[in-house]
Amino acid sequence: MRSMTGCGRGHGTDGVWDVTIDIKSVNHRFLDLSVKLSNDLIFLHDTVRKEIAKHLIRGHLDIIVTVKRIGAGQGQVAIDTGLAAAYYEKAQEIADLNHCENGLTAGQLLSLQGVCTVSESSMDPEAVAKLAADALQEATQQVVDMRLQEGAHLREDLAYHLGEAEKLRLAIAEKAPQIPAQYRQKLLSRLESLQVENIDPARIAQEVALIADKCAIDEELSRLSSHFHQMHVYLDAQGEIGKKMDFLIQEMNREANTIGSKAMDAEIAQYVVNLKSEIEKMREQVQNVE
Repeated sequence: MRSMTGCGRGHGTDGVWDVTIDIKSVNHRFLDLSVKLSNDLIFLHDTVRKEIAKHLIRGHLDIIVTVKRIGAGQGQVAIDTGLAAAYYEKAQEIADLNHCENGLTAGQLLSLQGVCTVSESSMDPEAVAKLAADALQEATQQVVDMRLQEGAHLREDLAYHLGEAEKLRLAIAEKAPQIPAQYRQKLLSRLESLQVENIDPARIAQEVALIADKCAIDEELSRLSSHFHQMHVYLDAQGEIGKKMDFLIQEMNREANTIGSKAMDAEIAQYVVNLKSEIEKMREQVQNVE
């Protein structure tokens, strides 16, 4: 069992480029990826999505890819000789007007705006992609490991609440057969208090039979037991089981509601309240199971 909560960070460097990938995962009905890339890293988008899909089935993931240059690259220097000549020509005109020498040096020309342009070499997509693949693998593995750890805690908690729910089902099953007999005794006591004479035993038996049929919860208890058994199977299953568990929890809750509406007994009603509480606790945990 795996949780959908986790985080991870991967890092890769070759001395020139430094790639860091951060992943944060939370619960979601499907696999929902939010990949944050700068415009010059768009070529990594499909690679990231495909790699994540190999390891994770459900969850919302925020993925941030950061690429920095850390080493000296082969920059490119461009000189606008035409602009430099124009600068020099204008400087000469000013010198002639002032009857002095043109003192503009080559170094001064290069420092003038627009004459010299230095640009870094463009990004090497192949090198960056390789580093990103390594970083992504590391980050994804950390997320998977954390999900497994969280999943172990979820399983432990689910197993505990499932056990409590099973105890309550057994208590209800033990109490349910007593309801018709208790109703018969109450009915007879009421008739005696009203001093009703010539009580027809057949009529009493008929009333008790109607109540017994009305409050019968054997089928609901049987289905509830089956759901509990299936939940135990899911606790030890692999792969995508969160959706199946969520559906099973809905079925458990439906049976508990039916038992509560049919059982005409205050003690059983309290058992049902506690049972629904345990089911709700399981439902909350199941929302985070992959």
